[in-house]
Amino acid sequence: MTTPPPGQVPGVHPEELPEKLPEGSVLLDVREDDEWQAGHAPEAVHIPMSQLVERLDDIPEADQVYVVCRSGGRSAKVTAYLNANGWDAVNVERGMNGWSAIGRSLVSDDADGEPYVL
Repeated sequence: MTTPPPGQVPGVHPEELPEKLPEGSVLLDVREDDEWQAGHAPEAVHIPMSQLVERLDDIPEADQVYVVCRSGGRSAKVTAYLNANGWDAVNVERGMNGWSAIGRSLVSDDADGEPYVL
């Protein structure tokens, strides 16, 4: 990860993240409920972007918060918001599309279905 120019949020590509996040890190998935249910990273924490402001206390205490959505747009906005409010957050570039494309694990809340990125 490199330090971004002023006005840009810090970002990391999925392939730059270790398979198992380091101690003190959390993966925050800000997609909506239907997207989460279709498929998500096994150890992610789910707080939809639309609920973030009222659920800030639900973000686990962490040294580093990696924020992910489907393609990186919503998570970039959330990353900027979190960083402006005292968190150390990093946007996961290309989002869950990128996560899935490199073969990272997905789990689904649908016991009958194969997990996928919606």
